[in-house]
Amino acid sequence: MLGILTATLVVGLTGAIIAVLLGAADAKFKVEVDEKELAVRQALPGNNCGGCGYAGCDSLAAAIAKGEAPVSACPVGGDAVASAVAEIMGSEAQVGTKRAAVVLCSGSCEKAVSQYEYVGPKSCVLAQNNPNGGAKVCANGCTGFGDCKNVCPFGAIEIIDGIAVIDKEACKACGKCVAACPKHLIELIPYDAQHVVLCHSHEKGVDVKKACQAGCIGCGLCAKNCPEGAIEVSDFLAHVNYEACTNCGTCKEKCPVKVIT
Repeated sequence: MLGILTATLVVGLTGAIIAVLLGAADAKFKVEVDEKELAVRQALPGNNCGGCGYAGCDSLAAAIAKGEAPVSACPVGGDAVASAVAEIMGSEAQVGTKRAAVVLCSGSCEKAVSQYEYVGPKSCVLAQNNPNGGAKVCANGCTGFGDCKNVCPFGAIEIIDGIAVIDKEACKACGKCVAACPKHLIELIPYDAQHVVLCHSHEKGVDVKKACQAGCIGCGLCAKNCPEGAIEVSDFLAHVNYEACTNCGTCKEKCPVKVIT
């Protein structure tokens, strides 16, 4: 009986000592939690897409709480999330321009000329190691193997008739597809933009015509007829100034190759 009582006493004392030591360790090594950081993290959508430039939502929340990132840094959440985060941080949210990604290429299988049959891994990056960066005569044409589609966390990209097509309603402008395209054919433009030059070739018009039926030939008719001066042609390619564009549609009407859409 004495042995049982002794064992019980030893176990009880040992447990008490361990509890005291754990309590002391917890107090010494306790990590202070920033309540604002936790609140910001809960307000963020949680996609962890990296479109904000941080590793994920946790990292962004920490940066916002420390004042290292703006409250509107999340491209996925848009103005609604920015407003919620601003309220948590006690600041005002600056409403930004909603954007969506677009593939600057109209060179579908029907319109783009191919110079050989590609045989190899279906990867845009790996296809770059082949002549002309792929089978199309136009070196700036969409390869169509879907590297952009594979990295899109929102399922906003499909490969249709040999080119990537982005659903702007599903796109959250995270920018992953922009980084994934080895030919730099994807841009983030204002969501409300109604006219864009779907071409990225800087070749002369005569060479563009040989490669694709829907390539910008740099004729300049769009720029000459734009009443707002919102289009300029440089290096044989037309560019739209979205801040100046009023979506009047004149450029689309005047484009002889119908590459503005």
